[in-house]
Amino acid sequence: MADDPASLSAHPATALAARWSSYLQHDRRRSAHTVRAYLATAHRFIQFLGRYRAEAIGPAALTAVTAADFRAFLADRRAGGLGPSSAARELSGVRAFLKYAAEQQGSVAQLPRTRAPKRPRTLPRPAAPDDVVELAENAAEAASETWVGARDLAILLLLYGAGLRVAEALSLSADVLPIGSTLKVIGKRSKTRIVPIVPAVREAIDEYARQCPYPLGGIAPLFVGARGGPLNADLVRRAVAAARRRLGLPDTLTPHALRHSFATHLLARGADLRALQELLGHASLSSTQIYTAVDAARLLDVYRHAHPRA
Repeated sequence: MADDPASLSAHPATALAARWSSYLQHDRRRSAHTVRAYLATAHRFIQFLGRYRAEAIGPAALTAVTAADFRAFLADRRAGGLGPSSAARELSGVRAFLKYAAEQQGSVAQLPRTRAPKRPRTLPRPAAPDDVVELAENAAEAASETWVGARDLAILLLLYGAGLRVAEALSLSADVLPIGSTLKVIGKRSKTRIVPIVPAVREAIDEYARQCPYPLGGIAPLFVGARGGPLNADLVRRAVAAARRRLGLPDTLTPHALRHSFATHLLARGADLRALQELLGHASLSSTQIYTAVDAARLLDVYRHAHPRA
Protein backbone atom coordinates (compact mmCIF):
# COMPACT_ATOMS: atom_id res chain seq x y z
CA MET A 1 0.00 0.00 0.00
CA ALA A 2 1.36 3.41 -0.93
CA ASP A 3 2.12 5.90 1.81
CA ASP A 4 -0.58 8.39 2.68
CA PRO A 5 0.21 11.65 0.82
CA ALA A 6 -0.19 13.45 4.15
CA SER A 7 2.76 11.56 5.60
CA LEU A 8 6.18 13.15 5.28
CA SER A 9 7.74 9.80 4.45
CA ALA A 10 5.72 9.77 1.23
CA HIS A 11 7.37 12.88 -0.16
CA PRO A 12 10.86 12.96 -1.76
CA ALA A 13 10.84 16.74 -1.18
CA THR A 14 11.57 16.15 2.51
CA ALA A 15 15.17 15.31 1.59
CA LEU A 16 15.41 18.69 -0.11
CA ALA A 17 14.02 20.35 3.03
CA ALA A 18 16.74 18.64 5.08
CA ARG A 19 19.44 19.99 2.77
CA TRP A 20 17.86 23.45 2.99
CA SER A 21 17.99 23.22 6.78
CA SER A 22 21.70 22.38 6.64
CA TYR A 23 22.27 25.24 4.18
CA LEU A 24 20.57 27.71 6.50
CA GLN A 25 22.60 26.54 9.47
CA HIS A 26 26.05 26.22 7.94
CA ASP A 27 26.06 28.56 4.93
CA ARG A 28 23.70 31.30 6.07
CA ARG A 29 24.64 31.04 9.76
CA ARG A 30 21.03 31.25 10.88
CA SER A 31 20.23 30.59 14.52
CA ALA A 32 19.13 27.13 15.62
CA HIS A 33 15.69 28.53 16.46
CA THR A 34 15.27 30.02 12.98
CA VAL A 35 16.42 26.82 11.29
CA ARG A 36 13.95 24.71 13.29
CA ALA A 37 11.10 27.11 12.52
CA TYR A 38 11.90 27.23 8.79
CA LEU A 39 12.23 23.46 8.55
CA ALA A 40 8.90 22.96 10.30
CA THR A 41 7.31 25.41 7.86
CA ALA A 42 8.77 23.52 4.88
CA HIS A 43 7.46 20.21 6.25
CA ARG A 44 4.00 21.68 6.83
CA PHE A 45 3.88 22.99 3.29
CA ILE A 46 5.01 19.67 1.81
CA GLN A 47 2.41 17.77 3.83
CA PHE A 48 -0.32 20.19 2.88
CA LEU A 49 0.58 20.06 -0.81
CA GLY A 50 0.49 16.26 -0.65
CA ARG A 51 -3.02 16.32 0.78
CA TYR A 52 -4.15 19.10 -1.53
CA ARG A 53 -2.94 17.37 -4.68
CA ALA A 54 -3.35 13.83 -3.39
CA GLU A 55 0.11 12.89 -4.67
CA ALA A 56 3.67 12.50 -3.53
CA ILE A 57 5.55 15.80 -3.63
CA GLY A 58 9.03 15.86 -5.11
CA PRO A 59 11.41 18.73 -5.87
CA ALA A 60 9.91 19.25 -9.33
CA ALA A 61 6.45 19.82 -7.85
CA LEU A 62 7.83 22.65 -5.73
CA THR A 63 8.79 24.62 -8.81
CA ALA A 64 5.22 24.41 -10.13
CA VAL A 65 3.47 25.86 -7.10
CA THR A 66 0.71 28.29 -8.05
CA ALA A 67 -0.90 31.25 -6.35
CA ALA A 68 -3.94 29.04 -5.72
CA ASP A 69 -1.68 26.59 -3.83
CA PHE A 70 -0.37 29.44 -1.72
CA ARG A 71 -3.84 30.74 -0.93
CA ALA A 72 -5.10 27.27 -0.05
CA PHE A 73 -2.14 26.69 2.26
CA LEU A 74 -2.64 30.00 4.05
CA ALA A 75 -6.37 29.38 4.36
CA ASP A 76 -5.64 25.99 5.89
CA ARG A 77 -3.19 27.49 8.38
CA ARG A 78 -5.57 30.31 9.29
CA ALA A 79 -8.38 27.80 9.80
CA GLY A 80 -6.08 26.06 12.26
CA GLY A 81 -5.93 29.23 14.37
CA LEU A 82 -2.79 30.89 13.00
CA GLY A 83 -2.85 34.67 13.45
CA PRO A 84 -2.07 37.22 10.72
CA SER A 85 1.49 37.93 11.89
CA SER A 86 2.37 34.23 12.21
CA ALA A 87 0.76 33.54 8.82
CA ALA A 88 2.91 36.26 7.25
CA ARG A 89 6.04 34.66 8.71
CA GLU A 90 4.86 31.25 7.47
CA LEU A 91 4.43 32.62 3.97
CA SER A 92 7.91 34.14 4.10
CA GLY A 93 9.39 30.77 5.10
CA VAL A 94 7.62 28.94 2.29
CA ARG A 95 8.83 31.48 -0.25
CA ALA A 96 12.43 31.07 0.95
CA PHE A 97 12.13 27.28 0.71
CA LEU A 98 10.67 27.37 -2.80
CA LYS A 99 13.41 29.74 -3.93
CA TYR A 100 16.03 27.30 -2.63
CA ALA A 101 14.24 24.42 -4.37
CA ALA A 102 14.32 26.24 -7.70
CA GLU A 103 18.01 27.12 -7.34
CA GLN A 104 18.88 23.50 -6.57
CA GLN A 105 17.30 22.47 -9.84
CA GLY A 106 19.15 25.12 -11.79
CA SER A 107 16.14 27.30 -12.48
CA VAL A 108 15.11 30.78 -11.51
CA ALA A 109 12.37 30.85 -8.90
CA GLN A 110 9.10 32.13 -10.35
CA LEU A 111 7.18 32.55 -7.14
CA PRO A 112 3.47 33.31 -7.43
CA ARG A 113 2.53 36.75 -6.21
CA THR A 114 0.38 36.33 -3.12
CA ARG A 115 -0.15 38.94 -0.48
CA ALA A 116 0.52 38.03 3.11
CA PRO A 117 -2.46 38.30 5.48
CA LYS A 118 -3.02 41.86 6.56
CA ARG A 119 -1.68 42.39 10.04
CA PRO A 120 -3.90 44.27 12.45
CA ARG A 121 -2.62 47.66 13.45
CA THR A 122 -1.64 47.66 17.09
CA LEU A 123 -1.04 50.42 19.57
CA PRO A 124 0.89 50.43 22.82
CA ARG A 125 -1.10 49.96 26.01
CA PRO A 126 -2.24 53.41 27.18
CA ALA A 127 -0.30 54.80 30.12
CA ALA A 128 -2.09 55.68 33.33
CA PRO A 129 -2.32 59.46 33.88
CA ASP A 130 -0.27 59.17 37.07
CA ASP A 131 2.47 57.30 35.20
CA VAL A 132 2.58 60.03 32.56
CA VAL A 133 3.03 62.76 35.16
CA GLU A 134 5.61 60.72 37.05
CA LEU A 135 7.50 60.05 33.83
CA ALA A 136 7.52 63.75 32.87
CA GLU A 137 8.60 64.89 36.35
CA ASN A 138 11.34 62.25 36.56
CA ALA A 139 12.73 63.29 33.17
CA ALA A 140 12.69 66.92 34.32
CA GLU A 141 14.47 66.17 37.60
CA ALA A 142 17.23 64.25 35.80
CA ALA A 143 17.96 67.05 33.30
CA SER A 144 21.39 68.63 33.28
CA GLU A 145 20.01 72.11 33.93
CA THR A 146 16.85 73.38 35.58
CA TRP A 147 15.58 75.10 32.45
CA VAL A 148 16.17 71.96 30.39
CA GLY A 149 14.10 70.04 32.91
CA ALA A 150 11.32 72.63 32.61
CA ARG A 151 11.50 72.26 28.81
CA ASP A 152 11.24 68.46 28.93
CA LEU A 153 8.35 68.61 31.37
CA ALA A 154 6.49 71.06 29.12
CA ILE A 155 7.03 68.91 26.01
CA LEU A 156 5.91 65.66 27.61
CA LEU A 157 2.83 67.21 29.18
CA LEU A 158 2.01 68.77 25.81
CA LEU A 159 2.24 65.39 24.04
CA TYR A 160 -0.14 63.82 26.52
CA GLY A 161 -2.34 66.82 27.26
CA ALA A 162 -2.96 67.81 23.63
CA GLY A 163 -2.20 64.62 21.69
CA LEU A 164 0.64 66.08 19.64
CA ARG A 165 3.22 64.11 17.73
CA VAL A 166 6.82 64.79 18.81
CA ALA A 167 7.58 66.43 15.47
CA GLU A 168 4.53 68.68 15.82
CA ALA A 169 5.58 69.87 19.27
CA LEU A 170 9.14 70.58 18.15
CA SER A 171 7.95 72.46 15.06
CA LEU A 172 6.04 75.01 17.15
CA SER A 173 7.45 78.51 16.82
CA ALA A 174 7.89 80.90 19.70
CA ASP A 175 5.22 83.24 18.36
CA VAL A 176 2.59 80.99 19.99
CA LEU A 177 3.56 82.65 23.28
CA PRO A 178 1.80 83.49 25.46
CA ILE A 179 -0.16 80.24 25.30
CA GLY A 180 -3.92 80.63 25.43
CA SER A 181 -6.69 78.09 25.81
CA THR A 182 -6.06 76.68 22.32
CA LEU A 183 -3.07 76.13 20.08
CA LYS A 184 -2.77 75.97 16.29
CA VAL A 185 -0.75 72.94 15.21
CA ILE A 186 0.58 72.09 11.75
CA GLY A 187 0.60 68.32 11.32
CA LYS A 188 1.27 65.85 8.54
CA ARG A 189 0.78 67.05 4.98
CA SER A 190 0.76 70.61 6.38
CA LYS A 191 -2.73 70.08 7.73
CA THR A 192 -3.63 72.67 10.38
CA ARG A 193 -5.75 71.89 13.40
CA ILE A 194 -6.70 73.60 16.66
CA VAL A 195 -6.15 71.74 19.92
CA PRO A 196 -7.26 72.78 23.41
CA ILE A 197 -4.60 73.45 26.03
CA VAL A 198 -5.43 72.51 29.61
CA PRO A 199 -4.13 74.76 32.43
CA ALA A 200 -1.44 72.30 33.60
CA VAL A 201 0.11 72.22 30.12
CA ARG A 202 -0.14 76.00 29.71
CA GLU A 203 1.56 76.56 33.07
CA ALA A 204 4.38 74.15 32.21
CA ILE A 205 5.06 75.92 28.91
CA ASP A 206 4.95 79.34 30.58
CA GLU A 207 7.41 78.17 33.24
CA TYR A 208 9.77 76.83 30.60
CA ALA A 209 9.60 80.10 28.66
CA ARG A 210 10.36 82.01 31.86
CA GLN A 211 13.43 79.90 32.64
CA CYS A 212 14.82 79.53 29.12
CA PRO A 213 18.11 81.46 28.86
CA TYR A 214 17.62 82.13 25.16
CA PRO A 215 15.25 84.72 23.68
CA LEU A 216 12.02 83.15 22.48
CA GLY A 217 10.17 85.11 19.87
CA GLY A 218 9.03 85.31 16.27
CA ILE A 219 9.44 82.28 14.06
CA ALA A 220 12.29 80.84 16.12
CA PRO A 221 11.58 77.40 17.65
CA LEU A 222 9.61 77.37 20.86
CA PHE A 223 11.56 74.42 22.27
CA VAL A 224 15.31 74.87 21.92
CA GLY A 225 18.36 72.73 22.59
CA ALA A 226 21.17 73.38 25.06
CA ARG A 227 22.83 75.83 22.66
CA GLY A 228 19.69 77.65 21.67
CA GLY A 229 19.11 75.92 18.32
CA PRO A 230 16.27 73.61 17.25
CA LEU A 231 15.77 70.68 19.61
CA ASN A 232 16.49 67.19 18.24
CA ALA A 233 13.62 64.72 18.73
CA ASP A 234 16.11 62.00 19.68
CA LEU A 235 16.99 63.94 22.83
CA VAL A 236 13.34 63.81 23.89
CA ARG A 237 13.16 60.08 23.20
CA ARG A 238 16.35 59.41 25.15
CA ALA A 239 15.14 61.45 28.13
CA VAL A 240 11.91 59.45 28.15
CA ALA A 241 13.74 56.12 27.83
CA ALA A 242 16.03 56.97 30.75
CA ALA A 243 13.12 58.06 32.96
CA ARG A 244 11.17 54.96 31.97
CA ARG A 245 14.05 52.70 33.06
CA ARG A 246 14.46 54.51 36.36
CA LEU A 247 10.77 54.13 37.13
CA GLY A 248 10.47 50.56 35.88
CA LEU A 249 7.79 51.50 33.36
CA PRO A 250 7.18 49.39 30.20
CA ASP A 251 9.28 49.90 27.09
CA THR A 252 6.12 50.74 25.16
CA LEU A 253 5.85 54.04 27.04
CA THR A 254 7.51 56.20 24.38
CA PRO A 255 6.83 59.86 23.54
CA HIS A 256 4.47 58.74 20.78
CA ALA A 257 2.65 56.47 23.24
CA LEU A 258 1.68 59.61 25.17
CA ARG A 259 -0.35 60.70 22.13
CA HIS A 260 -2.02 57.29 22.03
CA SER A 261 -2.81 57.55 25.73
CA PHE A 262 -4.38 60.97 25.16
CA ALA A 263 -6.67 59.52 22.49
CA THR A 264 -7.60 56.40 24.44
CA HIS A 265 -8.39 58.29 27.63
CA LEU A 266 -10.58 60.80 25.76
CA LEU A 267 -12.47 57.97 24.09
CA ALA A 268 -12.95 56.20 27.41
CA ARG A 269 -14.56 59.36 28.78
CA GLY A 270 -17.04 59.53 25.95
CA ALA A 271 -15.30 61.63 23.28
CA ASP A 272 -16.92 61.48 19.85
CA LEU A 273 -14.85 59.72 17.17
CA ARG A 274 -15.20 62.64 14.75
CA ALA A 275 -14.04 65.10 17.40
CA LEU A 276 -11.12 62.81 18.25
CA GLN A 277 -10.22 62.62 14.56
CA GLU A 278 -9.96 66.42 14.45
CA LEU A 279 -7.93 66.60 17.66
CA LEU A 280 -5.44 64.00 16.41
CA GLY A 281 -5.23 65.44 12.90
CA HIS A 282 -6.07 62.16 11.18
CA ALA A 283 -6.90 62.45 7.50
CA SER A 284 -9.50 59.69 7.66
CA LEU A 285 -11.79 58.31 10.32
CA SER A 286 -10.41 54.81 9.80
CA SER A 287 -7.13 55.95 11.34
CA THR A 288 -9.01 57.03 14.46
CA GLN A 289 -11.25 53.98 14.74
CA ILE A 290 -8.36 51.80 15.88
CA TYR A 291 -8.71 53.46 19.28
CA THR A 292 -12.14 51.89 19.73
CA ALA A 293 -10.46 48.48 19.66
CA VAL A 294 -7.83 49.65 22.13
CA ASP A 295 -10.51 50.91 24.50
CA ALA A 296 -12.52 47.70 24.15
CA ALA A 297 -9.40 45.71 25.01
CA ARG A 298 -8.85 47.85 28.11
CA LEU A 299 -12.44 47.34 29.26
CA LEU A 300 -12.17 43.59 28.71
CA ASP A 301 -8.96 43.52 30.72
CA VAL A 302 -10.68 45.35 33.59
CA TYR A 303 -13.60 42.92 33.40
CA ARG A 304 -11.36 39.86 33.52
CA HIS A 305 -9.51 41.17 36.57
CA ALA A 306 -12.51 42.48 38.46
CA HIS A 307 -15.54 40.32 37.69
CA PRO A 308 -15.95 37.39 40.12
CA ARG A 309 -17.17 35.11 37.30
CA ALA A 310 -14.49 36.05 34.78
